[in-house]
Amino acid sequence: MNALFSNLHFLRPAWLALLPVVVAVWWLWQRHSDGLRGWRGQIAPELLEPLVVGRDARANWRLYWLLAGWIIAVIAIAGPAWRLEPNPFAADAQPLMILLKADQSMELAPPEPSRMERAHLKIADLAELRKGQPLGLIAYAGSAHLVLPPTRDTDVVAKMASEVTPEIMPKPGDRLDLAIEQAAKLLTDQQQGGSILVVADSAELDSQTVTRLNELDQSFPIQFLALVDEGSPETTSVQKLARSLHASVEQLAVNDDDINAIVDFAERRASSGIAGESSRWQEAGYWLTPVLALIVALSFRRQKLSSEEGQP
Repeated sequence: MNALFSNLHFLRPAWLALLPVVVAVWWLWQRHSDGLRGWRGQIAPELLEPLVVGRDARANWRLYWLLAGWIIAVIAIAGPAWRLEPNPFAADAQPLMILLKADQSMELAPPEPSRMERAHLKIADLAELRKGQPLGLIAYAGSAHLVLPPTRDTDVVAKMASEVTPEIMPKPGDRLDLAIEQAAKLLTDQQQGGSILVVADSAELDSQTVTRLNELDQSFPIQFLALVDEGSPETTSVQKLARSLHASVEQLAVNDDDINAIVDFAERRASSGIAGESSRWQEAGYWLTPVLALIVALSFRRQKLSSEEGQP
């Protein structure tokens, strides 16, 4: 209840300026419609009232009901609101941005086939499991490049990912920071939440770069798919960077356990930033409509019919 009164406001407060006008018009109208107005200046009130015959005492109440109806109508038009609308994106699947490393190291083994080929296969499995749910792709090496923004056509994401190789990248290196910044900006612009998946054999960033990434205006859950065997120097570098970025690491598996875990992580974490309420206030003026209908019903006056006795 306290939250209701603290959040109560009007979306169109200018309409409240009609309240004094409504009261003034009602007061003038009820004075003008008073059938005894001429007699009130001639006869004392205590003598006038007993002289009136057949006056309906409920007529005065109808006047007050009319005033109440006008006031409620003005309040309804002003748009009272005290709670935010549910977020329209909260129930939808959130985008998942894949950051695929495409440096020369991805052509090495183990595992067999090469790390790049294994990454292509895993992205195809992910696209199949998330069919119809937004999936995007960024390729990075010494630079980061948007391949596809989040799209529900996951088949085309898998196809485009299969074409990403170190040979097409303009610059060698490991600028994962550029890919994360680009993905975060894209997800922020779309305002639909989301998460980030890094598919890489290794990952190393200096402390200053890590600090910059952690201070982004909008951060999204990050998870890594490590393509090299656990315990290797490459996987150790991925795990170390993941801890610095407060991210999780999923180890490459021969079955679909890794992909299932990635999808589960994305579904649990991606919507946390937008679930619940939006920034728009929910108008509640329509709730006053039944009250207005009741007042209108009570304002009707029954017509009395009389017949003269003795008529044939």
